[in-house]
Order: sequence, then C-alpha cells, then structure tokens
Amino acid sequence: MAAGEAAAPAAARAEYLLRGACAAMAAAGALLLGLSAQTKTVLFVQKKAVPKDVQALWVLIVSASAAAGYHVVQLARCLYTARLATAGAGAGGRRLSRGIACVSFLLDKGSAYMVFATTVAALQACFVGLIGVDALQWSKLCNIYTRFCEQAAAGMVCSMLAAVGMAVLSAFSARELFRRPVGALGWNGSQGSSRDL
Repeated sequence: MAAGEAAAPAAARAEYLLRGACAAMAAAGALLLGLSAQTKTVLFVQKKAVPKDVQALWVLIVSASAAAGYHVVQLARCLYTARLATAGAGAGGRRLSRGIACVSFLLDKGSAYMVFATTVAALQACFVGLIGVDALQWSKLCNIYTRFCEQAAAGMVCSMLAAVGMAVLSAFSARELFRRPVGALGWNGSQGSSRDL
C-alpha cells in the first residue's frame, strides 16, 4: 500500500509541473506572437508587419492565451483538490471529483486539439511568407521582415511544445477519470460487475 500512496503524490506532482509548463509555454507563445512587430521601408513607403496581417497568427494568439488561462485555472483546481483530499472529503468529495475529472478530461483534450490545430494552421500560413509562391507571384517576406519572422517562429515552437504537453496532460486526465469506477454500479449503470454481463 505504501508504494501506491507514494505513486499518487508523484503523479500529482508531475501533473502540477506539466500544467505549469503548459501554461508557461502557451503564454510565452502568445506573448512572442502578440508582441512581434517590425517596420521596414519598402520603396519609400514604411510598412509594418504585425500578427493581424496573417489571420492564422491572430487566431493562434487567442487560442494560446485562452489555453494558458485554462491551465492556470486547472492548476488551481488541482491544488484545491489535493487540499480537499488531505482534509478527507469522503464519498461526496469522490463523486464531485469524478464529475470534475470528466469535465477536465474533455477540456484538456479540447485545448490540446485547439492549440495544435491553430499552431499547424499558423505554421502553414507562415510558410507562404517564408518561401513565397511563384505561381501566384507572392514574394518571400521573411527576407524583408527577418526579426518578425524569427519571433513568429519562436512563438510557434512554444505553442507546439505546449500542444504536446497538453496531449500528455490528456493522458493524465484520462487516467484520473477511468481509474475510478462508479461505485456499486457497473460502468454501464447496471447493478453488479461487468463480469456478470
């Protein structure tokens, strides 16, 4: 029993660290992208490159900042749940905890998918600026706006790392949800165990 009790705090600690890292990486990605801007003079006209010029970057900024906020709230929830567990909440705490685990699982998967999808979309849109499209006569923009492109690349790397971390967190949430049976009822809601079916 001591090994199981030691594994639970280690898993909880790993989840705390991973949630904090995901929140930090998503926030760093959103800040790097949101604060990147560069002004250049092109043919006697000053042009400013900002993330709103590429709509996929703007969507990535919004989704990464929403995911960072979500993971900060989830980190607070994890700490609160751990405090409830040490205070001995009883059966009501387990039932509440199972409901929270179900919602947490769904939201963790949703945030991982959202950040991954918007990062890949922004990456695809930025490749056009990096290599250009000769058939459409779109020139390479990263030759002109080098600092802006470097900051955008760093923001997308941070967002992709956050998305990978969120996918791992989904596994933590799934483990937390599915390790708790519904009590005396089977998984399908009938009386008895699943062996009797």
